[in-house]
Amino acid sequence: MTLRLSTTDADFEARFQALLTAKRAEEEDVDAQAAAIIADVRARGDAAVLDYTARWDRLTLSAAELRLSDAEISGVADKADPRALAALEIAAARIRAFHERQMPGVIDYVDDQGIGLGARWTPVQAAGLYVPGGTAAYPSSVLMNAIPAAVAGVKRLAMVVPTPDGVMNPLVFAAARLSGVTEIYRIGGAQAVAALAYGTKSIAPVDKITGPGNAYVAAAKRRVFGQVGIDMIAGPSEILVVADGANDPHWIAADLLSQAEHDPSAQAILITDDAAFADAAARAVEAELAGALREGTSRASWTANGAIIVVRHLDEAVPLVDAIAPEHLELAVADPDALAAKVSNAGAIFLGRHTPEAIGDYVAGPNHVLPTSRTARFASGLGVLDFMKRTTLVRCDAAGLAAIGPAALTLAEAEGLPAHARSVAIRLNVR
Repeated sequence: MTLRLSTTDADFEARFQALLTAKRAEEEDVDAQAAAIIADVRARGDAAVLDYTARWDRLTLSAAELRLSDAEISGVADKADPRALAALEIAAARIRAFHERQMPGVIDYVDDQGIGLGARWTPVQAAGLYVPGGTAAYPSSVLMNAIPAAVAGVKRLAMVVPTPDGVMNPLVFAAARLSGVTEIYRIGGAQAVAALAYGTKSIAPVDKITGPGNAYVAAAKRRVFGQVGIDMIAGPSEILVVADGANDPHWIAADLLSQAEHDPSAQAILITDDAAFADAAARAVEAELAGALREGTSRASWTANGAIIVVRHLDEAVPLVDAIAPEHLELAVADPDALAAKVSNAGAIFLGRHTPEAIGDYVAGPNHVLPTSRTARFASGLGVLDFMKRTTLVRCDAAGLAAIGPAALTLAEAEGLPAHARSVAIRLNVR
């Protein structure tokens, strides 16, 4: 039964904390299995990847068939529905335009002591882009992963996408072509992550792996971090809608279910300052669920993980939002900008009654790969900087070293590092 809370309840704090700490992901021990798969791929390379692909994707390949040729990519991409392709082109242009604005500038200056200081940004050399397949294929995920990498200047983009039973989604490959991705492997799961991280005879290793996947993919990314960089550990989808009573309850219900339909472990939460609207929204969710194409998944999510919270006033919602730190936050209120200014923790914020979260999934421009599981407290959505590295620059001449060297010498001695001190002192001719 969907959780119903009110801040006026005597036990609100305890029940709210229980909501925050509830486990939504499946409890099966996927980490041990992911570790075993990674070890196998490191030991057997292509052979292990091919075995797992045959077992789980029901697709028997040779090592030479792991990578799709340019002709194969074009052959699949050319089958994309023209109307859907046109929409994908709109999305790609908007995503590219937004991410181009994220490019950082160079820092280069000389301070008052004559020390030249600066920082430059360079792209990683190779990025591995994980695109989900299986029960659902997401061409939008191709755009969201590949375009920021391309804008950053990454020279090699290696995409992995599972193709169970050999079925390939034309829009996924059209999205890859739009994004400039030409290196595509028809593999997925923990084995794909391991291959990207450590390399095989057929798949060269990368420097960073990004993109969402299932629990095995998440566990594998956690395991290979350090060997390669990763964007984040993605958990089940989330949406938190803050709505006042002036909304159409069916609009809000549709927004809640837009994330609930992803997965039974997904979470949709409504916070409102109007108890009557809370009742109306609950009824609207039931009406929207009836006969929905993904009713089973959505109902399981809403029943097990959904929540409706009634607050006395909208400002009371702010600390609740920050505690939940949702992946997606909709502010369907009269003055969304004022409320958004008070919120610290959210992956992405959607302002106003006419801004459903789904707009952000596809065509708004900002990235839809966002922090989940309360990690928006310290993490951000995927962007250009995730594919870049910052290198600092320092330049001293003799006068500059004379100005700041003695302080460095004193600190090195205080830390008991005589060779550090010597490297400064020898240039200052003090010993």
